[in-house]
Amino acid sequence: MNLKSLSNILQYVIAAVWLANGLFCKVLNLIPRHQEIVARILGEEYASIFTILIGFSEIAMAIWILSKYFWKLNAILQIGIIILMNILEFILAPDLLLWGRFNILFALLFALLIYYQNFVLKPKISFLK
Repeated sequence: MNLKSLSNILQYVIAAVWLANGLFCKVLNLIPRHQEIVARILGEEYASIFTILIGFSEIAMAIWILSKYFWKLNAILQIGIIILMNILEFILAPDLLLWGRFNILFALLFALLIYYQNFVLKPKISFLK
């Protein structure tokens, strides 16, 4: 498999993660634990609406990833959002996370994957052209 194909596959996988988390876990509320986490962090009163808004934001992120528009800014924002969100969850809602405090490990691996796809693979592809 060539580097361009690998980069494209990783881009679709990353976008799919954002889409699945946004649509299925938050907008459709198929995983109620996500709304419980939002309630714990932002308060019970508006947790439902905030969860849906976060879900639509994650869907928008997936679309933005696929558009390749301002891809460096997109990658930096993804990494920042993932790290910030998981630090908050680590501190404020570890009991609600799928893998407890180990969730942050998977988040860091996902952030590293985003970094690799955008700042290692893409420059190599550009260099080889």
